[in-house]
Amino acid sequence: MIDAHHHLWDPARREYPWMAGEVLDPIRRPYTVDDLRAVTSAAGVRSTILVQTVSSVEETEEFLDVAAGEPVIAGVVGWVDLTAADVADQLSALAARGPLVGIRHQVEGESDPEWLARGDVLKGLAAVAAAGLSYDLLISPVQFPAAVAAADALPELTFVLDHAGKPPIVSGEWQPWAANLAGLGERPNVFCKLSGLVTEADWETWRVGHLRRHAEHIIDTFGPDRLMFGSDWPVCELAASYEVVLDAAMSLTGPLTDPERADVFEHSARRAYHLL
Repeated sequence: MIDAHHHLWDPARREYPWMAGEVLDPIRRPYTVDDLRAVTSAAGVRSTILVQTVSSVEETEEFLDVAAGEPVIAGVVGWVDLTAADVADQLSALAARGPLVGIRHQVEGESDPEWLARGDVLKGLAAVAAAGLSYDLLISPVQFPAAVAAADALPELTFVLDHAGKPPIVSGEWQPWAANLAGLGERPNVFCKLSGLVTEADWETWRVGHLRRHAEHIIDTFGPDRLMFGSDWPVCELAASYEVVLDAAMSLTGPLTDPERADVFEHSARRAYHLL
């Protein structure tokens, strides 16, 4: 089993702009490799993908150093400035340091809804593809059209949509999220993570049934062969423990066949991130 999306951080060493506000106090503490090892071992998860949390090459270098010495971390989705003139050289240097499998920029924080479709960004994404890496999409609802444009412009690049585009579960809204997801899912080079759903629901009162309609649409849109489980730990702890998140994913994928569930919980991540 592969957990295709988790983080590590230490607020005493680095600032995390997205962690502002009292509501995030429960997770404003260090989360270490020892913590990761404890929760994954208890859950029977054998490998993970460690994902960047800030726009920092330094953080990516630290993550690669950690992953190089930690068997449970199979790969790192790091960060580089996609608009930099030397992005290809930066990617090469990072890949030489440790198991770099992808790149992510927190596009949802960009004010420009067309950021992903900009010429300089597309050039950087082309370098990501040329390096044999994938690209994680963390986008807001208004950025779906640009994500579609980027996926169409770079069919050789594997895109991975984080948290299924953050469906508004707590509000009960269905559109435009459902249509946006379906449009992106029509692109064969786009994968999706079954992740982050518990924190899009009501943190205190959610139940698996509250997630089911959205999860069914996600599964129908991408199919098991382009869908992968991610815990989004430790962010998930705002709403649920690691074990509860995994149990919820197991329940939501219950109607699938055993081979299909094997795709969701292992093989799709191996394909998207080129893992052995």
